[in-house]
Amino acid sequence: MGHGSSKETNSAPSSRASRFRERLRNYRRNLLHRHGGDGSSGSSISTSVEDFAGIALLTLRSAEMKFKDRWLACVSLGEQTFRTNTSDHTDKPVWNSEKKLLLERNGPHIARISIFETNKLSKNNLIGYCEVDLLEFLEQEPINDLEVLNLLDPSCSNTVVGHISISFSVEDPIETEKSFTRRILSIVDYNDDGELSFSEFSDLIDAFGNEVAAKKKKELFRAADLNGDGVVNMDELATLLTQQQEREPIMNRCPVCGEVLQVSDKLNTMIHLTLCFDEGTGNQVMTGGFLTDKQASSGWMFKLSEWVHFSSYDVGLNYGSSAANIVVCNRRTKRLEEELIDGKIVLSMRAMYQSKFGLGLLGIGAKEILQSISEKQGKKMNTYESVEEIPKFIKFFKDQVNMAEVKYPLEHFKTFNEFFIRELKPGARPIECVEHDDVAVCAADSRLMAFNCVDESTRFWIKGRKFSVQGLLGEEIDSRTFEGGAIVIFRLAPQDYHRYHFPVSGIIEKFVDVPGYLYTVNPIAVNSKYCNVFTENKRTVSLISTKDFGKVAFVAIGATMVGSITFLKKKGEYAKKGDEFGYFSFGGSTVICVFEKGAIKIDEDLLENSARSLETLVSVGMKLGTSNNKRAGEDFI
Repeated sequence: MGHGSSKETNSAPSSRASRFRERLRNYRRNLLHRHGGDGSSGSSISTSVEDFAGIALLTLRSAEMKFKDRWLACVSLGEQTFRTNTSDHTDKPVWNSEKKLLLERNGPHIARISIFETNKLSKNNLIGYCEVDLLEFLEQEPINDLEVLNLLDPSCSNTVVGHISISFSVEDPIETEKSFTRRILSIVDYNDDGELSFSEFSDLIDAFGNEVAAKKKKELFRAADLNGDGVVNMDELATLLTQQQEREPIMNRCPVCGEVLQVSDKLNTMIHLTLCFDEGTGNQVMTGGFLTDKQASSGWMFKLSEWVHFSSYDVGLNYGSSAANIVVCNRRTKRLEEELIDGKIVLSMRAMYQSKFGLGLLGIGAKEILQSISEKQGKKMNTYESVEEIPKFIKFFKDQVNMAEVKYPLEHFKTFNEFFIRELKPGARPIECVEHDDVAVCAADSRLMAFNCVDESTRFWIKGRKFSVQGLLGEEIDSRTFEGGAIVIFRLAPQDYHRYHFPVSGIIEKFVDVPGYLYTVNPIAVNSKYCNVFTENKRTVSLISTKDFGKVAFVAIGATMVGSITFLKKKGEYAKKGDEFGYFSFGGSTVICVFEKGAIKIDEDLLENSARSLETLVSVGMKLGTSNNKRAGEDFI
């Protein structure tokens, strides 16, 4: 169900899930009949009848922490985040904050609950978190009204830092359909008497934005006023509205947010109005409008920083609680997260890489300065004194470095670089379809961009004017082999596990070192039209011959602060996908894999995010795609 749950699963025959599924089947059957049997619609909202699981009501009740402070809690699901009010100075905060969430069978269903201490003006500290699988919650019969979950330390998931009490329920879809009209109609019940006068009813019809219905106000009102007393109660009007919506829809626009509704798609209209009404009237205590928990926890500073943050990037770079944050999509949870970068570094990178003046400086000596800085920093991180930097590093990235996965304890590392190239415990990165070589996997813990061809990558992501496969691979590699092929970019941030692995099984044909500079591989530089990061940086290209994917070019790219690129395999060796290939020393860095044209079918979720200029956070061994090679199954020579 989620990290740290204290509840045991109850498999009683008559469970909440079984009762709910029976009602859901009846509801779907009814909707499918209305839609002509396929459940499809023309709505821009993607929820289908079969995928709809219900409207979930998640309530954050209270928590028990290990010290007194002012606390707030955030709930993140998919690309939306909500926050509670701030509690008083206490070690037992109480919120009783609720939020309704749309549950889809194939959509985001792992909610992350984050607890922040809020005793600082501009930056709040993440103290604990838990993850809750809402669909798994649905399958279980509750033992009591409250669930008590462990709150885990962000930097070490084996450490419990507190407890949180939550409650969870799913609104029956049939009851949702009956009740949403009552809630919507209450918008114009100005005197809260549970009845609508004709003037109140008239305002409601105007809010629906249907000019035809506006001309039939009196006719519709008379139809609802069954006893002729000049007023209509909520139940009567809700019944009329439901029936009328079946025959001749009168709601063209949401009366809360003004969004145009697809009247032919009753399911998504109902979902939209149910959720939007709760936002618009303030019935829910949690407030929304945030992409990540860090944004939500920043409070007024979030809005202030948005005013002064200007960027030319798309989805993944265009949002954030400050210019120092990049938003990525976590593939496992389908949730948006922020990549933390020191603000001073970001400002300097923007000045250098996002202007003609800055790049002009690079041409008159700054490139050599970057090289010198990287070499000096690399040497520094190999000294015994550098071990003092490890605790500071873990503290800064405490919610992005999981020490529970690391093979050795902290005292094992004698220099910072030893920690930086740390190994993980066996099994920490399971390999997808390990026995099937026609399935490619992710080569690194990284932020991934994937494109079916180079043209797409330059349209959505790489803005350098001179980028090409030939420029990337260098003169010693025949780039014609990869013309029109897919390209996958694995960007490693400093906090990532910095060992890279084989994405495919095959034999290493050759290694080619390509000299170059050490630009940063941060998207700020990659998205700059003034430089060509991937074709100008120092890099090593290896060619891997495979049975299922033909030849694969594996490019390890150095970057600012990266002292070296180290390979652990030699030319002529055979490697199994998922095997360790090498590692980067201190700093951020990138691996790029280029496939032959038509050799790989990349997973759709990776392509869809990339088309939005949104990087996907992946781990070593996650599925990348499958082979399109018709030779699959032949003996590998």
